[in-house]
Amino acid sequence: MDTTLQDPLVGQLLDGRYRVDARIAVGGMATVYRAVDIRLDRVLALKVMHPALATDATFVERFIREAKSVARLSHPNVVGVFDQGADGAYVYLAMEYVAGCTLRDVLRERGALQPRAALDVLEPVLAALGAAHRAGFVHRDMKPENVLIGDDGRVKVADFGLVRAVGSATNTTGAVLGTVSYLAPEQIEHGTADTRADVYACGVVLYEMLTGGKPHSGDTPAQVLYQHLNTDVPAPSAAVPGLALELDELVASATARNPEVRPHDAVALLAQTREARAALGDEQLDAVPPLARPEERPGAEDRTSVIPRVLPAETDQPVQHTSRLTMPPPEPRTESRRAPRRPRGPLLVVAAVLLALGLGAGVWYINSGQFTRVPAVLGRTEAEATKRITDAGLDVGTTKRAFSDVYERGTVMDTDPASGERIRGNGTVALTISRGPEIVKVPNLKGRPLAQARRILAKEGLAPGVISTAFSQDVAQGAVISSDPEPGTERSPDSAVALVVSKGRPINVPDVAGDSVAEATRTLQDAGLKVEIASEQIHSPQRAGTVAAQSLADGSRAAKGDRIVLTVSKGPRMIEVPDVTGESTAVARERLEGAGFEVKVEKTFPFLGDTVSGQSADGGSTAPEGSTITITIKGL
Repeated sequence: MDTTLQDPLVGQLLDGRYRVDARIAVGGMATVYRAVDIRLDRVLALKVMHPALATDATFVERFIREAKSVARLSHPNVVGVFDQGADGAYVYLAMEYVAGCTLRDVLRERGALQPRAALDVLEPVLAALGAAHRAGFVHRDMKPENVLIGDDGRVKVADFGLVRAVGSATNTTGAVLGTVSYLAPEQIEHGTADTRADVYACGVVLYEMLTGGKPHSGDTPAQVLYQHLNTDVPAPSAAVPGLALELDELVASATARNPEVRPHDAVALLAQTREARAALGDEQLDAVPPLARPEERPGAEDRTSVIPRVLPAETDQPVQHTSRLTMPPPEPRTESRRAPRRPRGPLLVVAAVLLALGLGAGVWYINSGQFTRVPAVLGRTEAEATKRITDAGLDVGTTKRAFSDVYERGTVMDTDPASGERIRGNGTVALTISRGPEIVKVPNLKGRPLAQARRILAKEGLAPGVISTAFSQDVAQGAVISSDPEPGTERSPDSAVALVVSKGRPINVPDVAGDSVAEATRTLQDAGLKVEIASEQIHSPQRAGTVAAQSLADGSRAAKGDRIVLTVSKGPRMIEVPDVTGESTAVARERLEGAGFEVKVEKTFPFLGDTVSGQSADGGSTAPEGSTITITIKGL
């Protein structure tokens, strides 16, 4: 039976505008319907919050505020948001309708994908998230259900319902919003989510596309959460032998449990993905995956839900997830794959042998070991510090980042052990890198070339956001006109700053229709424009060899260096002239104009009759399209 028939919204007119036709999907927070906007007569998708959540005023307020923010994000790989509103107990979003299926549907149908197909899906997903990240937003619920694949092959990211601004507080004391299988460790343990949480989720999605299954599984959501916290995502090649090492490394980089060693946002991960693809040959990209796994039934770990957060002191304790759950027995935490320590097997064997010979021998070994002092690296860049430490024969261990009003962004602000302390020659030094001041001010970038403005933002600890362009009478082309936020505004580090870049003074495009190609080219180039000649010519009223059309019309505004395409005329088309003698004036005019001619009527004595006695071009002859045919009206 069609379950949509039981849905009270199907068949209803929501908010006097949206006719709900069918239910598409039901999630943990909302239901999605296919609907028709009766005002604009277009099909769209309606996402309607569950009534239970709609009663929470705080939740609804955040839902509306964040929806408005996402609606400003325009990207070909992001599902567009058209409208937002409420109708009684129903709070909804009107969104772009994508005819097709979800990545989850594809995985259930086909299982593992070929690496080329997996990367073809991942890259537009990262492009969409990269645009969101650079605009200052975090998705927070990336999963195959939110990746739409249109019938035309286009990939779009949907459901920014949990999106939060990067600079806003994303720390929650009691609960985490998200989907269990794709939550980053820091989301589970600390309730925090920035751009790197989306990167982690994308790494899990890539693993799933390459292998056909999730990296972590369990009988309960709590067991999955525990594995995210304590177990690295395995290499895809462990499940699908033969997969390229570059794919293993890409998954490992994106899913590092320590967020500090992941790519910092989707743009960085996209660059790594393209590098990995470039390193693979056709045979590796088109490797045939194993037979599809049996379809996985969606469970609680696949739904977006409110998950009580695991507090740091409770990491190895049972977790609450809507009802009381049993956590698997604690396991030893493993070292992060991104910061391995040197193997110490041979040293331990030597120590064991010496101790077996007697306590004195053991003490001799300990006291005779070589020691090294930790080099002074405070204030050095991370690269410089790493080189100094490794040149001293030491390893660089876990790297973390913290705010500092003393040390410049990107330089070392602390080491463990401290500089100058004695440490064994095979020891490890942990670095703390400065993120700069906790609050930074947006610099004044007006008049700065875009490339220089980007460098200044990076130095100040900010990121360039959406770049738009506008004409300016006083700011040189390619330089910054303004920023949003304005100069002097205080922001947290890594916040995005939108820039408006000058197109220079506007140029009024001259009319060159009918000019020779050489003359038109000279006129446009003298105005500061570039000229391109279309490869195909067209019929037009203009003489053959002259300009028939231009891509920017007369009077349009263009920037210096803009390109205008000129189409050359083949001359007018020659068409046959209808014979209208003996016809009335109205019939003759209709036939001649319908054939493509202009009509001129000559009547010496208009009151004496209305019959055509002659025409300037004989019927059956040919004349240029658009030319004028004169008809003569005879008298009585």
